[in-house]
Amino acid sequence: MGAILGILFHFVGGFASGSFYLPYKKVKGWSWESYWIVGGLFSWLIVPPIAAYLTIPNFMQIITEAPGTVIATTFGMGLLWGIGGLTYGLGVRYLGVSLGSSIILGLCSIFGSLIPSVFYYFNPTKDKDTIVDLLTKPWGQFVLLGLLVCVIGIVISGKAGGMKDKDLGESHTDASGSEFLLVKGLIVSVISGVLSACFSFGIEAGSSLGAVANDIWKAANPGQGEFLFRNNVIFVVILWGGLTTNLIWCLVLNFRNKSFGDYGNASTPLLKNYLLCALGGTTWFLQFFFYGMGESKMGNGASSWILHMSFIILIANLWGLVLKEWKGVQPKTIRTIVIGIATIIASVLIVGYGNSIK
Repeated sequence: MGAILGILFHFVGGFASGSFYLPYKKVKGWSWESYWIVGGLFSWLIVPPIAAYLTIPNFMQIITEAPGTVIATTFGMGLLWGIGGLTYGLGVRYLGVSLGSSIILGLCSIFGSLIPSVFYYFNPTKDKDTIVDLLTKPWGQFVLLGLLVCVIGIVISGKAGGMKDKDLGESHTDASGSEFLLVKGLIVSVISGVLSACFSFGIEAGSSLGAVANDIWKAANPGQGEFLFRNNVIFVVILWGGLTTNLIWCLVLNFRNKSFGDYGNASTPLLKNYLLCALGGTTWFLQFFFYGMGESKMGNGASSWILHMSFIILIANLWGLVLKEWKGVQPKTIRTIVIGIATIIASVLIVGYGNSIK
């Protein structure tokens, strides 16, 4: 039952992540950096502590009493994760949306799910699975198989994206001619894929914070299992790091593009823009709110990360179909994207089965 609930929570989180950008598309008259940082203030600064306050009594006390090394490492992972998000744009610029996204998300899936298990092999920790567990135990082998199938699904979806670009002939703005820089694009994509996975590493680095919240809750609620919201205190620290990186970069872009005036530009629908950014930013955070619930139920970082990434890709592709982004393409292209989505669904089922036999 725990595995089923874990999959359900990850689906809701993936739905939030795959849908959060839709409100931003409705913002009028603002530069990207302006609406991104306004939404980001909700994503990284406002909503996370509210969620922690509502679910974890005295969460700030847990943070202030934690060892400085834990806070510094968790914050540092947030900083690196923020850089990964920023370099994502360069990856799709030099390789195109489909190829760049596929490489980055594939790498993010691999690094985010496997590196923590390698870390725990050299630093054994109670209730944390190691790479040996994944390689030698039947449930772990299913998790690894699901990871492999997910990467295959991402590659197929990326192939469909490339076919769509070719069919429509108008999606190569950033990756045509001299802008298609394969070596530079691969380097940037590797950097983005690795650093984007630092969110998963940040959760592992701050796991002691979650453990304290879990122990407090279990003491107050004996016999009721693990605390669903224990990771909310970790998210607060990680997202401080992500806010730092994104705030600095967006302010640099505001200065470079002379877009500081966006925030008070009366010729734009200011109230609507702020509300849309608040909605987009809050929806973005919900992906990790439910990710934490799913990870608490499943108890395995590799499984949770692969499910999270799988559902993001799945929902994003389904939104593309609903919004008719694939309208006008060849039937072969439609078949390819359907196969890609089906493969990702299969990976979710494989990982879920692996956890059910753990």
